[in-house]
Amino acid sequence: MYFCANSGFVNINISHFIYDYLIDLGMAENLARYLNSLGLLITATIVVLLIFLIGRRIIRVLSIRLARLTKTSFDDIVITNKLPRYLAYIIPLIVWIELLPLVFTDFQYAENIVMKIGYILGVVLVLYIIKSLLFSIRDYFKKLPQFRDKPIDSYIQVFMIFAWVAGIMTIFAIVTDTTIWKFFTALGAASAVVLLIFKDSILGFVASIQVSINDMVRIGDWITFEKYGADGDVIEINLATVKVQNWDKTITTIPTYSLISDSFKNWRGMTESGGRRIKRALIIKQKSIKYLNAEDVERLKGIQLISNYVDSMSRKIEEFNRQHEVDKSLAINGRNLTNIGVFRKYVQTYLEKHRALNHDMTLMTRQLAPTSQGIPIEIYTFSRDKRWQNYEYIMSDIFDHLLAAVPYFELEIFELPSSFSQE
Repeated sequence: MYFCANSGFVNINISHFIYDYLIDLGMAENLARYLNSLGLLITATIVVLLIFLIGRRIIRVLSIRLARLTKTSFDDIVITNKLPRYLAYIIPLIVWIELLPLVFTDFQYAENIVMKIGYILGVVLVLYIIKSLLFSIRDYFKKLPQFRDKPIDSYIQVFMIFAWVAGIMTIFAIVTDTTIWKFFTALGAASAVVLLIFKDSILGFVASIQVSINDMVRIGDWITFEKYGADGDVIEINLATVKVQNWDKTITTIPTYSLISDSFKNWRGMTESGGRRIKRALIIKQKSIKYLNAEDVERLKGIQLISNYVDSMSRKIEEFNRQHEVDKSLAINGRNLTNIGVFRKYVQTYLEKHRALNHDMTLMTRQLAPTSQGIPIEIYTFSRDKRWQNYEYIMSDIFDHLLAAVPYFELEIFELPSSFSQE
């Protein structure tokens, strides 16, 4: 390296400036070379450090001012993820790599090693910049309403895997002095091993794409996955796993691929509908079921909800039996009201007038097939309020009333015999 002074060239070799000075002082050549490289290394380090401090200060000031001037939150997220900090390393690293040949001009082997280290640091720095940028994009998208329930983490992880694989390949090529294309050629022979190593990641990536395209699961969905004991809200969808916060506040981790290979229940349809289903039965003792006599009919007319029904049906039945000259010495002859039938009508009327239920959705009271315990009278309806606590309150309130109403129809609820049973 030469400096131009006035009209001619002054023959001053910067890389040997200290060396020449020490030789003039009578120092041995080997020692002079080592001290020359040490002095150049200290000088280069100071220069690079000053460039770094000045550059970091400039980038920090500019990024803060830009964040204050803009309305978007993306720049704030970028600062939080330390992207300006990583960018501040670029120029000092480039200067450092350019100065290395000058520092180690008399030590070719050491120059080769430190140059490789410099290139490797450059690759690592690029990876961290990509990571910071991708994480900033992820955090920004998660704040947008249309992307909050999308598996953004899965896509970011896929990009990061490709970036790290490319970075590792580049570092390997730098260390072995092999071109990247030759490395890819050698890697093709070991592709089966690579596929085996990244099998879970590949399956997770495919699964996350299918989950997103088919809209199978979103963040915030309530899912039930019996195989893994999961029953709660999805809080995170990653490349390899889906995290579910159960109702007892525990966290269940499910492999992403299981969402497309196994069966699970997603309650999103319920949450987006007009109500939450109530499906529960009262088991009536079979021996408590009977025909109603005239006295029973008169007594049940006092129940306001079914007073008109009992009066109307009793008159229709009497008219039918009279027209057909039915012998009513036996209650089984002709048409009759039954206590379980009137009770079923009472339950249906009670539900139809219950303000907490959605009357635009299915609402019915039905009798199921007899069981060894008795006759199930099932309530099938939907509550307007879908929140768990309120839903349970509404359902309990309904069955509190119905359980207390059963004796008015001279019916009995089935219970297993106990030591206190009088039977």
